[in-house]
Amino acid sequence: MDGLSRKGIIPPHNIEAERAVLGAVLLDSDSITTVLQYLRAEDFYKTSHRRVFSAAIQLFDRSEAIDLLTISDELSSQGYLSDVGGADYVASLVDQVPTSANVEFYAKIVQSSSIRRRMLKIAEDINADAFDESKDSRLLIEEAERRIFEVTDLQHSAGYRAAREILPATIEAIEKLYQTKKNYTGVPAGFDDLDALTSGFQQSEMVILGARPSIGKTALALTMAANIAIRQSIPVGFFTLEMSEQALMQRLLSMEARLDSNRLRTGLLKQSDFQSILEASGRIYEAPLFIDDTPSMKLLDLRAQARRMKAQEDLQIIFVDYITLVTAENTELPRHEQIAETSRSLKALARELQIPIVVLSQLRRETEGKRPTLADIRESGSIEQDADVVLFLHRDRSGEDDEETSPSVIETELIVGKQRNGPIGTLKLAFLPRYTKFEALSYETA
Repeated sequence: MDGLSRKGIIPPHNIEAERAVLGAVLLDSDSITTVLQYLRAEDFYKTSHRRVFSAAIQLFDRSEAIDLLTISDELSSQGYLSDVGGADYVASLVDQVPTSANVEFYAKIVQSSSIRRRMLKIAEDINADAFDESKDSRLLIEEAERRIFEVTDLQHSAGYRAAREILPATIEAIEKLYQTKKNYTGVPAGFDDLDALTSGFQQSEMVILGARPSIGKTALALTMAANIAIRQSIPVGFFTLEMSEQALMQRLLSMEARLDSNRLRTGLLKQSDFQSILEASGRIYEAPLFIDDTPSMKLLDLRAQARRMKAQEDLQIIFVDYITLVTAENTELPRHEQIAETSRSLKALARELQIPIVVLSQLRRETEGKRPTLADIRESGSIEQDADVVLFLHRDRSGEDDEETSPSVIETELIVGKQRNGPIGTLKLAFLPRYTKFEALSYETA
């Protein structure tokens, strides 16, 4: 019996649609370009149909005509002509359809059946793997998710579209923005000058936020997350691999209540401070902010958790603090290759989930005291290549360690060093060390 069957149950298939697709290709060889947007030889259930379509693809690859004679000759040269039913069966395929006009419709039917068979095969494999005690359960989950997402990708046509087809949806999106009065097309970070430069963090983008230690990477990321989740009610995921969830929450409370972070950590509070904490807690409690503080999180665990958070909470943006603390699956690789693997995977995850992912990264020691450049991103040049947007934090740190002379507001540069689809520039931020948060100053173009 052709295809996959179990306990006498025949898997999903549609022989008539398969014959119609092949008949349309034989009637009009140009129709194969339409069919190839949806199907490959393995998508046909019947073995003989797979061989006929495979022969058609080989002729197409050689830029040769596809008709009854050439297909029969190709199958004969491969030794498959008699297996498919001979030249008479090939000729009967043409009788299946009077025209090739509906080939796309038939191809989608065949594709749908193929996807259902793939899902059944995945389910069987998952069932078998679950009984294999030698396999790591986390790897099983990651593999199952990966295979299911691969199947969902099959539903998207790879064909081109005319500008006139794309234009109506684009106009509709512009009208929707006009009606909702949104200023930005992406997720606003909450800093007007930055959002004006980027139009918000865009879908499927990987954004790198780089700085030397103690400049304020986490503080800026948390400030952005608070702006997005608390003030805009946009769901945010925050992976903190360096700090515990309680330490992160203390920072967030300090920022929101505008209370000295040292006093919060030590408990040296006034009675009046608790009212501020209570009000800030109420705002944070209502915010769609979701935190994972798993230390040394493996890359596959981060991907799996991000998918779950997206599915369950409809996340619109993710922050990862920070990239070199994510544990690669193959720890035997050189360090720069591990970071490159993590970078590529996070970029792919952003595209898969269709949300921006903001990834924090340290800069090389040589950048201390000078304005950073793209070449200063630590560990791997692939981070620079994979990133759609690269932001740098930079400031002169002289005098900051002296508590008596350290200012209450520290001017810091936020440098947009790369933006794949927009301008670069430098804007001024105010770092408030007492609250470990950032606020906006003025903007200057680069």
